[in-house]
Amino acid sequence: MRLTDFWSRMHRHFGEAYAESWARDYVLADLGGRTVEQALAEGISAKRVWHAVCQVEDVDPRYR
Repeated sequence: MRLTDFWSRMHRHFGEAYAESWARDYVLADLGGRTVEQALAEGISAKRVWHAVCQVEDVDPRYR
């Protein structure tokens, strides 16, 4: 998954303004206690990060 696709899905699910805030502040256990921003910065794949988001959020099945 490309980062552009990842962020498109984040914006679609959370909305333009909240996606950035959620990615910066919400800590995910599946990512070793990292936020989305931290995980991506540390080289964790966008696909793995997206799957972690889907584990804690009720993401529309079409976008999983």
